[in-house]
Amino acid sequence: MKKLVITGLFIAIAIAVFLSPFASSHPDGLEKVAEDKNFLQAAEEKEIIKAPVPDYSMPGIKNKTIAGSVAGLIGTIIVFCIAYGIGIFLKKKATSKVKGQTSK
Repeated sequence: MKKLVITGLFIAIAIAVFLSPFASSHPDGLEKVAEDKNFLQAAEEKEIIKAPVPDYSMPGIKNKTIAGSVAGLIGTIIVFCIAYGIGIFLKKKATSKVKGQTSK
């Protein structure tokens, strides 16, 4: 199972790093509607938490291709760690439930 997880992680990283430079620079659906209806600026002003990687581009890196690839790499690793942590938590919870039922 670990081999499958690691393989999946490397495939996701490869996609994030090597295909992200080909992503469209046009706004996604929600952002496009916000621009069309003139409330994008108001939403940005009321942000509670600032995006760590705004507009899918790593701040401080001048080359847009590299900045996008680094942002994709970081985002993929963060999402993987969160999902993996949730998986471990749920597995432990399920295991403890099964142990609790068999000891009765």
